[in-house]
Amino acid sequence: MAEFVDEYLTISKPSEGLFKDRGSKFLAFAHPVSTEDEIKAIQDQLRSDYHDARHHCYAYMLGKDKNVFRANDDGEPSSTAGKPILGQIRSHDLTNILIVVIRYFGGTKLGVSGLINAYKTAAEEAIKNAKIIKKTLHDIYELQFEYPEMNEIMRIMKEEQIEQIDQNFELSCTITLALRKADVDKVLSKFDRVENLKIEYIETR
Repeated sequence: MAEFVDEYLTISKPSEGLFKDRGSKFLAFAHPVSTEDEIKAIQDQLRSDYHDARHHCYAYMLGKDKNVFRANDDGEPSSTAGKPILGQIRSHDLTNILIVVIRYFGGTKLGVSGLINAYKTAAEEAIKNAKIIKKTLHDIYELQFEYPEMNEIMRIMKEEQIEQIDQNFELSCTITLALRKADVDKVLSKFDRVENLKIEYIETR
C-alpha cells in the first residue's frame, strides 16, 4: 500500500563525519533544518568556528516535495563539492537537512575525481552517523471560540487524537493545533459543524 505523501525522512539531530585524503581533511556537519534562516545561522556559526578552513562547501534540501535545494562549491572546481554532497542527500531520500563539508587543504591537489570522492564520502559519513527518522507533515491551525463551544471542541480533539500546541482562555478561547496533513479535510469538516468557531490556518511544518 502506498504511504501517505505527508511523511518524509530527515535526521533526528546534528551529526558529523570525517574523511582524509593526502593531507586534506574534510569535516562534514549534517543538521536537521526547516527554514533557510536556520541554514544561514548554522553556516555563520560554522564559518566562525572554522574560520581558518579554506572551503565551506554545502548542500541542503527543504520541503516534503524536495523542491527547495541548493549546492555550493565555495571556490572548489565547479560541481566537485556541492553536487556530490547533494547527491548523498538525494540517495538517502532525505529532506529538511543541511550538510556542510569544511576542507582543510593538505598541500596536495586531489584532482576532480579525488575532490568529488572526498566531498561525497565526508557527507556520507555524516549521514551514516545520524539517526534517520520519519516525520509527518502537520498543518497548524488556530481555533477561536467562546466558552459554550469548549466541550464540543474538546470532544472532537479527543476523538481525533489531535495534538494541541498552545491555548489561551482569557477573553475568548484560542487553541493552536497541529493536524496531520492527511487528516486535515476530515477534521476540519467536523470543526465546521461547531457554531461560532473561527479557524485560521497558520503554517505547515
